[in-house]
Amino acid sequence: MKIVIPDDYQDCVRSLDAFNQLEGHDVTIYHDTLTDLDALSARFQDAEALVLIRERTPITAALLERLPNLKVISQTGGGAAHVDMEACRRHGVTVMAGTGSPYAAAELTWGLVLAAMRHIPAEVENLKASRWQRTLGKGLKGRTLGIFGYGKIGSLVARYGQAFEMNVLVWGREGTCQRATDAGLEVAESQTDLFQRADVLSLHLRLNDDTRGIVSAESLAQMKPTSLLVNTSRAQLVAPGALEQALKAGRPGQAAVDVFDAEPVLENSLLALPNLLATPHLGYVEKDSYELYFGDAFSNLLAYIDGQPVTNLAR
Repeated sequence: MKIVIPDDYQDCVRSLDAFNQLEGHDVTIYHDTLTDLDALSARFQDAEALVLIRERTPITAALLERLPNLKVISQTGGGAAHVDMEACRRHGVTVMAGTGSPYAAAELTWGLVLAAMRHIPAEVENLKASRWQRTLGKGLKGRTLGIFGYGKIGSLVARYGQAFEMNVLVWGREGTCQRATDAGLEVAESQTDLFQRADVLSLHLRLNDDTRGIVSAESLAQMKPTSLLVNTSRAQLVAPGALEQALKAGRPGQAAVDVFDAEPVLENSLLALPNLLATPHLGYVEKDSYELYFGDAFSNLLAYIDGQPVTNLAR
């Protein structure tokens, strides 16, 4: 089968143990990202199968119209919000969802918390430039960790906070609040209460119509000037332009983000702000996660090729 894997930024897929599963198939891997419809349709023209790396390339109805050979899409990770499922059904394209692990994203979240609170990146650069101890960071013990969304990743981050002897405060939908209560954690009185009290506030919500823009400029203005906002979930949870405006106003005092509205980032005015720590969407980008994600996606694809019943259809 002719298989195309787009958006392998690091040129690492061929180095994975999981890649051996595709031996004998015609596999083409691309390392850059295209957004132009004509260029994408030309690139995918001969593909019978696409293996997508998370949401890096949207599969739209207009693109599917130009891909007569495409039979199946195997997704790394569980989400398929970037795929027009109705258009896939019309064109007879099977879409299979994979599985993922919350650990890599939770670990990176905590890395950002520590790095931002103790100014680690700045002090590394200071030391390299012969500047000794130029900042004064803050510890975590006794401070309040706000968790907005207590799912698989949020619950792990909450546990990390407890290990650092932080006071954990949770807010979210009814299910989130109940799970937090069952775990013995404090539930905020409201979203406003969460934003006002948190010294570190970490976002762990799924992006959907209800959560898009849920963090407004007004929400951010309620945060302390000494607080840190962390977003390793989705940039679109924050209203457009609100984070940049808030950081310039000093509430919150800092932000650490791993996600952006448009990726890969070539230009973004946020990156020029001195109170922003940013990483290039590394949350799930780690070898163990990749072996899991791609191993699952390739196994699903091979099962489809072998004519086995497809039970893991994306929705």
